[in-house]
Amino acid sequence: MVEDNAGVRDLLKEYLTEQGYRVICSNNGREGLYTARHHPPDLILLDIMMPEMDGLEFLKAFRKTSDTPIIFLTAKVMELDKVLGLELGADDYITKPFSMAELLARIRAVMRRTEGTPSRQVFEFPGLSLDREARVVKVSGKTVDLTRSEFDLLSVFLESPSRVFKRTELLDRLQEEDALASERTIDVHVRNLRSKIEEDPSQPRHIVTVFGVGYRFNPEEG
Repeated sequence: MVEDNAGVRDLLKEYLTEQGYRVICSNNGREGLYTARHHPPDLILLDIMMPEMDGLEFLKAFRKTSDTPIIFLTAKVMELDKVLGLELGADDYITKPFSMAELLARIRAVMRRTEGTPSRQVFEFPGLSLDREARVVKVSGKTVDLTRSEFDLLSVFLESPSRVFKRTELLDRLQEEDALASERTIDVHVRNLRSKIEEDPSQPRHIVTVFGVGYRFNPEEG
């Protein structure tokens, strides 16, 4: 639950815990992104009006890397806000005040719709494999140690093999928390990643440079 109102957070957490759910709370969108990254949720309850990063900003950033279902919780009743939230990728929308019974019904309905369509967790290519859940990468059958950013970057590449990614897009996907992060940050991560997964980093066969654009993952064995 990403909600800045402590009273609402406590009330909903107590109720949903009684219904058998494990609830992790965040005070704003920025904190919510960090929490979701380290504790991947099954569903997110998301307020719109919050300090630091509001719900719409959170949704745009979160949807770049996850299709976890999201239900908006908001006091805003304007149709435009509802439409915008749904267009950005929200799965449902409930306006405050609402009854606990209605909220529970919405949660169950959204989770029923999304059951059986989990995001892919394991990627296997010639000489390279990645397990998202275990956060394990193997090169020629041997486990290699990657930093969080290197692992997340490789995960983005493997999810869309052969697709060309611009540096700015990769920077957004990594959700770098460093305010000084730039496109050069991606070049550094790619260089370090190549040194760990490529047989010959000077002649990479996995992560290929597309000059003037960015990078792509080559799914074929070189």
